[in-house]
Amino acid sequence: MPDDIRRYGDYAAAAPCSDSTDDCLRTLPLTVDRTVVKKGRSGSFEATLSGTSASGASWKTVVRFGDPGPLLARLEPGDQVTATVWRGAVMALAQGDVRQSSADEPRDDAQMTAGLGTFAGLLAALGLGFATAWLAGFGGREPWTWRSLGFPLLLGAAVTTLAVAVPAFAIGLPWWVVPGVTVPFVAYAAWQLHRYRQRQQRSDRVE
Repeated sequence: MPDDIRRYGDYAAAAPCSDSTDDCLRTLPLTVDRTVVKKGRSGSFEATLSGTSASGASWKTVVRFGDPGPLLARLEPGDQVTATVWRGAVMALAQGDVRQSSADEPRDDAQMTAGLGTFAGLLAALGLGFATAWLAGFGGREPWTWRSLGFPLLLGAAVTTLAVAVPAFAIGLPWWVVPGVTVPFVAYAAWQLHRYRQRQQRSDRVE
Protein backbone atom coordinates (compact mmCIF):
# COMPACT_ATOMS: atom_id res chain seq x y z
CA MET A 1 0.00 0.00 0.00
CA PRO A 2 2.67 2.63 0.75
CA ASP A 3 4.13 1.91 -2.70
CA ASP A 4 0.69 2.37 -4.29
CA ILE A 5 0.21 5.68 -2.48
CA ARG A 6 3.64 6.94 -3.54
CA ARG A 7 3.02 5.83 -7.12
CA TYR A 8 -0.28 7.67 -7.23
CA GLY A 9 1.36 10.78 -5.80
CA ASP A 10 4.11 10.65 -8.42
CA TYR A 11 1.56 10.21 -11.17
CA ALA A 12 -0.64 13.06 -9.95
CA ALA A 13 2.41 15.34 -9.79
CA ALA A 14 3.74 14.40 -13.23
CA ALA A 15 3.67 17.18 -15.80
CA PRO A 16 3.55 16.96 -19.60
CA CYS A 17 6.94 16.14 -21.08
CA SER A 18 9.22 18.81 -22.46
CA ASP A 19 12.62 18.19 -24.04
CA SER A 20 13.98 16.83 -20.76
CA THR A 21 13.98 13.25 -19.60
CA ASP A 22 12.09 13.93 -16.38
CA ASP A 23 9.41 11.64 -14.98
CA CYS A 24 6.62 13.09 -17.12
CA LEU A 25 3.47 12.38 -19.12
CA ARG A 26 3.83 11.77 -22.84
CA THR A 27 1.06 11.75 -25.42
CA LEU A 28 1.47 9.34 -28.27
CA PRO A 29 -0.77 8.87 -31.33
CA LEU A 30 -1.41 5.16 -31.86
CA THR A 31 -3.44 2.95 -34.17
CA VAL A 32 -5.80 0.27 -32.94
CA ASP A 33 -4.79 -3.12 -34.31
CA ARG A 34 -7.16 -5.31 -32.32
CA THR A 35 -9.56 -5.17 -29.40
CA VAL A 36 -10.86 -7.84 -27.04
CA VAL A 37 -14.11 -7.30 -25.16
CA LYS A 38 -14.94 -10.51 -23.36
CA LYS A 39 -17.39 -10.27 -20.48
CA GLY A 40 -18.06 -12.86 -17.81
CA ARG A 41 -16.14 -14.47 -14.97
CA SER A 42 -13.03 -14.98 -17.11
CA GLY A 43 -13.52 -11.73 -18.98
CA SER A 44 -10.82 -9.82 -20.79
CA PHE A 45 -10.76 -6.20 -21.92
CA GLU A 46 -7.74 -5.11 -23.93
CA ALA A 47 -6.56 -3.24 -26.99
CA THR A 48 -3.51 -3.96 -29.12
CA LEU A 49 -1.98 -0.69 -30.35
CA SER A 50 0.89 0.27 -32.62
CA GLY A 51 2.56 3.46 -33.75
CA THR A 52 5.76 5.46 -33.85
CA SER A 53 7.17 7.56 -31.03
CA ALA A 54 8.55 11.07 -31.42
CA SER A 55 12.06 9.63 -31.61
CA GLY A 56 11.07 7.43 -34.54
CA ALA A 57 11.01 4.17 -32.63
CA SER A 58 8.18 1.78 -33.44
CA TRP A 59 5.67 1.12 -30.68
CA LYS A 60 3.46 -1.92 -30.18
CA THR A 61 1.71 -2.64 -26.90
CA VAL A 62 -1.28 -4.38 -25.36
CA VAL A 63 -3.30 -2.15 -23.04
CA ARG A 64 -5.59 -3.82 -20.50
CA PHE A 65 -8.71 -2.30 -18.99
CA GLY A 66 -11.03 -3.13 -16.13
CA ASP A 67 -14.23 -2.78 -18.19
CA PRO A 68 -15.35 -2.15 -21.78
CA GLY A 69 -16.46 1.44 -21.45
CA PRO A 70 -16.63 4.19 -22.29
CA LEU A 71 -14.02 3.93 -25.06
CA LEU A 72 -12.84 0.36 -25.56
CA ALA A 73 -16.19 -1.07 -26.68
CA ARG A 74 -16.47 1.47 -29.52
CA LEU A 75 -12.96 1.07 -30.93
CA GLU A 76 -12.39 -0.74 -34.23
CA PRO A 77 -9.16 -1.86 -35.96
CA GLY A 78 -7.66 1.11 -37.76
CA ASP A 79 -9.03 3.74 -35.37
CA GLN A 80 -6.66 6.45 -34.21
CA VAL A 81 -6.32 7.12 -30.48
CA THR A 82 -4.13 9.24 -28.25
CA ALA A 83 -2.29 7.38 -25.50
CA THR A 84 -1.05 8.95 -22.29
CA VAL A 85 2.24 7.23 -21.45
CA TRP A 86 3.97 7.34 -18.07
CA ARG A 87 7.04 5.35 -17.09
CA GLY A 88 6.80 3.32 -20.28
CA ALA A 89 3.21 2.16 -19.80
CA VAL A 90 -0.06 3.44 -21.23
CA MET A 91 -2.13 5.08 -18.51
CA ALA A 92 -5.15 6.07 -20.61
CA LEU A 93 -6.53 6.22 -24.12
CA ALA A 94 -8.52 9.07 -25.61
CA GLN A 95 -10.46 9.59 -28.78
CA GLY A 96 -11.94 13.04 -29.09
CA ASP A 97 -13.61 13.89 -25.81
CA VAL A 98 -13.88 10.27 -24.69
CA ARG A 99 -11.18 9.02 -22.32
CA GLN A 100 -10.72 5.67 -20.58
CA SER A 101 -8.18 4.80 -17.92
CA SER A 102 -6.16 1.62 -18.31
CA ALA A 103 -5.72 -1.01 -15.63
CA ASP A 104 -2.20 0.35 -15.04
CA GLU A 105 -3.23 3.91 -14.19
CA PRO A 106 -2.64 4.62 -10.47
CA ARG A 107 -5.83 5.25 -8.53
CA ASP A 108 -6.49 7.10 -5.31
CA ASP A 109 -8.35 4.23 -3.64
CA ALA A 110 -6.05 3.42 -0.73
CA GLN A 111 -9.03 3.23 1.64
CA MET A 112 -10.56 0.32 -0.27
CA THR A 113 -7.21 -1.45 -0.44
CA ALA A 114 -6.86 -0.94 3.30
CA GLY A 115 -10.34 -2.39 3.73
CA LEU A 116 -9.41 -5.55 1.86
CA GLY A 117 -6.20 -5.88 3.83
CA THR A 118 -8.00 -5.29 7.13
CA PHE A 119 -10.64 -7.91 6.36
CA ALA A 120 -7.94 -10.40 5.35
CA GLY A 121 -6.16 -9.76 8.66
CA LEU A 122 -9.38 -10.20 10.66
CA LEU A 123 -10.12 -13.40 8.77
CA ALA A 124 -6.65 -14.69 9.61
CA ALA A 125 -7.16 -13.75 13.28
CA LEU A 126 -10.49 -15.58 13.32
CA GLY A 127 -8.89 -18.69 11.86
CA LEU A 128 -6.05 -18.49 14.37
CA GLY A 129 -8.51 -18.17 17.25
CA PHE A 130 -10.45 -21.26 16.19
CA ALA A 131 -7.26 -23.21 15.56
CA THR A 132 -6.05 -22.36 19.06
CA ALA A 133 -9.40 -23.42 20.51
CA TRP A 134 -9.17 -26.77 18.73
CA LEU A 135 -5.63 -27.34 19.99
CA ALA A 136 -6.77 -26.50 23.52
CA GLY A 137 -9.57 -29.07 23.30
CA PHE A 138 -12.48 -26.64 22.91
CA GLY A 139 -13.08 -27.29 19.23
CA GLY A 140 -16.65 -28.17 18.37
CA ARG A 141 -17.87 -27.25 21.86
CA GLU A 142 -19.92 -24.19 22.69
CA PRO A 143 -19.21 -21.39 22.19
CA TRP A 144 -16.39 -22.40 19.85
CA THR A 145 -18.63 -23.47 16.98
CA TRP A 146 -19.23 -22.01 13.56
CA ARG A 147 -22.83 -21.19 14.41
CA SER A 148 -22.14 -19.54 17.76
CA LEU A 149 -18.98 -17.55 17.00
CA GLY A 150 -17.57 -18.28 13.57
CA PHE A 151 -20.32 -17.07 11.25
CA PRO A 152 -21.42 -14.06 13.35
CA LEU A 153 -17.82 -12.83 13.62
CA LEU A 154 -17.13 -13.39 9.92
CA LEU A 155 -20.26 -11.51 8.92
CA GLY A 156 -19.62 -8.77 11.46
CA ALA A 157 -16.05 -8.27 10.27
CA ALA A 158 -17.15 -8.03 6.64
CA VAL A 159 -19.98 -5.57 7.35
CA THR A 160 -17.86 -3.42 9.66
CA THR A 161 -14.96 -3.24 7.22
CA LEU A 162 -17.27 -2.25 4.40
CA ALA A 163 -19.11 0.26 6.58
CA VAL A 164 -15.81 2.00 7.42
CA ALA A 165 -13.94 1.69 4.11
CA VAL A 166 -16.67 3.01 1.81
CA PRO A 167 -17.35 6.25 3.73
CA ALA A 168 -13.60 6.75 4.23
CA PHE A 169 -13.13 6.50 0.47
CA ALA A 170 -16.08 8.78 -0.27
CA ILE A 171 -15.02 11.44 2.23
CA GLY A 172 -11.30 11.15 1.51
CA LEU A 173 -10.13 10.13 4.98
CA PRO A 174 -6.60 8.70 5.38
CA TRP A 175 -6.34 4.97 4.66
CA TRP A 176 -5.14 4.17 8.19
CA VAL A 177 -8.56 5.19 9.55
CA VAL A 178 -9.97 1.93 8.15
CA PRO A 179 -7.91 -0.52 10.25
CA GLY A 180 -7.72 1.99 13.10
CA VAL A 181 -11.51 1.95 13.52
CA THR A 182 -12.39 -1.53 12.27
CA VAL A 183 -9.95 -3.66 14.25
CA PRO A 184 -10.75 -2.31 17.75
CA PHE A 185 -14.49 -2.39 17.04
CA VAL A 186 -14.45 -5.99 15.78
CA ALA A 187 -12.16 -7.09 18.63
CA TYR A 188 -14.52 -5.55 21.20
CA ALA A 189 -17.56 -7.07 19.49
CA ALA A 190 -15.86 -10.49 19.44
CA TRP A 191 -15.10 -10.29 23.16
CA GLN A 192 -18.65 -9.26 24.02
CA LEU A 193 -20.12 -11.99 21.82
CA HIS A 194 -17.86 -14.58 23.44
CA ARG A 195 -18.96 -13.46 26.91
CA TYR A 196 -22.62 -13.51 25.84
CA ARG A 197 -22.32 -17.05 24.48
CA GLN A 198 -20.66 -18.19 27.70
CA ARG A 199 -23.46 -16.68 29.83
CA GLN A 200 -26.02 -18.27 27.55
CA GLN A 201 -24.28 -21.62 27.89
CA ARG A 202 -24.24 -21.41 31.70
CA SER A 203 -27.91 -20.43 31.71
CA ASP A 204 -28.80 -23.45 29.58
CA ARG A 205 -26.96 -25.74 32.00
CA VAL A 206 -28.86 -24.33 35.01
CA GLU A 207 -32.16 -24.92 33.31
